[in-house]
Amino acid sequence: MTLPRLSDSETEIPMRALLSGARRKQAGLLGLATRLVQAESPSDDKAAVDACMDLAADHAMALGGRVKRHRQRVWGDVLELRFGPRRRDPASRILLLGHMDTVWPVGTLKSMPCRIRPDATGQSRLWGPGTLDMKVGVAMAFTAIEMLMEASQLDREIILLLNSEEEVGSPISRPITEKLAQECSAVYVLEPAQGLAYKTSRKGTGNWRLTVQGLAAHAGVDFTKGRSAILELGRQIEKVSAWTDLARGITVNAGVIGGGTKSNVVPAEAWAEIDLRVARRADGPRMEKRFAGLKPTPRSGCTLTLDGGINRPPMERTRGTVELFRKAQRFAADLDWALTEASTGGASDGNFTSALGVATLDGMGAVGDGAHATHESVLIEHLAPRTALLAAMLAG
Repeated sequence: MTLPRLSDSETEIPMRALLSGARRKQAGLLGLATRLVQAESPSDDKAAVDACMDLAADHAMALGGRVKRHRQRVWGDVLELRFGPRRRDPASRILLLGHMDTVWPVGTLKSMPCRIRPDATGQSRLWGPGTLDMKVGVAMAFTAIEMLMEASQLDREIILLLNSEEEVGSPISRPITEKLAQECSAVYVLEPAQGLAYKTSRKGTGNWRLTVQGLAAHAGVDFTKGRSAILELGRQIEKVSAWTDLARGITVNAGVIGGGTKSNVVPAEAWAEIDLRVARRADGPRMEKRFAGLKPTPRSGCTLTLDGGINRPPMERTRGTVELFRKAQRFAADLDWALTEASTGGASDGNFTSALGVATLDGMGAVGDGAHATHESVLIEHLAPRTALLAAMLAG
């Protein structure tokens, strides 16, 4: 692919040439994405995740990338891939943020094969576990980098960080992500689009496990001697659920509960797993304090144990993120594409980088449907334009 040298004006990025180049690279992009999807990589299977990381590392080396493997004992290894000239100045360096783990167990391909097939409307899609979230996004990043390298337009250092346990909260990759983000001027997150939009804000997340200890008794013979953990759990769930404030972007959801042994036994133990979402960073500590202050209902005879806390702070719509989005909007306009922005209640590793004050733009990966669902798939028609836009953002 031959592109003219970029001028100092970002509006002179040759978007039509980038789009043409992305279309020529589309077959290779789909081939790489298919190989990554076929290397099933559930978060809790280190060997499987590492095997998928091997494919990415090999591809990066074939492109001339510099590979650093952050080896792990329990979780999959984390890959730090660098492309372009080595830079000391953070202003000349960008972090591309992705993950290789999925929510799908090994063997899912038998019921969800990776293949290109039209959907019910006739639109061509790549189907399979992990396509949308987010192996196609990773393939798009490799393709965008390859396009710029072949055209001698990669004047910045690009770090492509592939994490191994994003789907379970990034317990080991978070410090790596945060360290690298602070060495960069911007972070582009390869999570799927919100519809067709880039994401400029995300809610933060918290998780708690609330355990109630009561006293068992025979429900017919000694009913009054028992202390029902389930009844107390219900009261606690009602209490925390009332903290939901939709106008402020706060939701509290007890999504999983359990307890008791038999219907004729006053239950001695019950528990709930509770999800918190907050739109504003200041609300995280405030909600943590409220959870920490939970007490048993007076005269219930039960005790409470609470474990958990805020996992990801919110990704707020900052000035730096808006500037990145406006730049992407201008590039997209050159392709007659009215790029829009969106907010989502879901969190990503971009929440970590945004909270550090590093300008972060999310949702720069594939367009499709069914993340974490059996109809997970990517719309092929959007691959070339979005890859061209990603390349422009890396070069501009």
